[in-house]
Amino acid sequence: MPELPDVLLYMKALEPRIVGQAVGRVRVVSPFVLRTFEPPVEAMEGRRVRSLRRLGKRIVLALDDELFAVIHLMIAGRFRWSDKPAAKLPGKITLAAFDFEHGTLLLTEASPKKRASLHVVQGEASLAAHQPGGLEPLEATLESFAAALKQGNHTLKRALTNPRLFSGIGNAYSDEILHAAGLSPVKLTQSLSDGESHRLFYARRGILTQWIDKLAADFGDRFPGAGEVTAFRPEFAVHGRFGQPCPVCGTSVQRIRYAENETNYCPRCQTGGKLLADRSLSRLLKKDWPRTIDAWEQG
Repeated sequence: MPELPDVLLYMKALEPRIVGQAVGRVRVVSPFVLRTFEPPVEAMEGRRVRSLRRLGKRIVLALDDELFAVIHLMIAGRFRWSDKPAAKLPGKITLAAFDFEHGTLLLTEASPKKRASLHVVQGEASLAAHQPGGLEPLEATLESFAAALKQGNHTLKRALTNPRLFSGIGNAYSDEILHAAGLSPVKLTQSLSDGESHRLFYARRGILTQWIDKLAADFGDRFPGAGEVTAFRPEFAVHGRFGQPCPVCGTSVQRIRYAENETNYCPRCQTGGKLLADRSLSRLLKKDWPRTIDAWEQG
């Protein structure tokens, strides 16, 4: 799922291409992507995009007369840009297309589950209903960050990825943040010391700022191509790097798998050498499941 650095990358690429431009035609290809019927999606046609906004991981096209198009890419949704007006739609992956005078914005999804969504809403009050409410990670103070963490007693992984607590952080960047802070993904929020809260606060700010700046520099004015907005980047420290060496200590990166996601971590840097139980693998191995990274590496 595109997270804060990726969403900002898309907004940076979209701004010079569509802000100030009138929407020509909206072509909805997949009926599942459009989640609202009033106002109709055709109400976008002929109106100018006045600005872009972000609500968590959602990108908002703010048009004339307080009409808003709220786009949530979810896991596999992506944007593509064609310099051709009314461009031909690529294959089965296209969900919708927004035609402009100087090009076409395509909303695609390379997944049969079709989770990406488009809501067309009228007025600021209706738009506010799509705001998850989490703290903006680069605007929150240390005090507000610590208070949000301790609203409940959840694992750090769950807390960081809860959009009602923190805006724009998902599976990938939470792994990177926790590794930078040297904290276990399953440590409970109410067990954090003040020092650990401080480490997590600055690690979160540092990792997100680093990747926002890096992606902006890497892409420049170029629109991200297919596959270039991804949760798996070779420069990541741990996310998506199961079995590869931690860049800090060289220990093999480990994982916890659940549903469609997995958490990656370094057992030496983050859990004091302890291996966290992977549900499927530990159930299979039972008593043979190693409790420490030393036992794992010794086979």
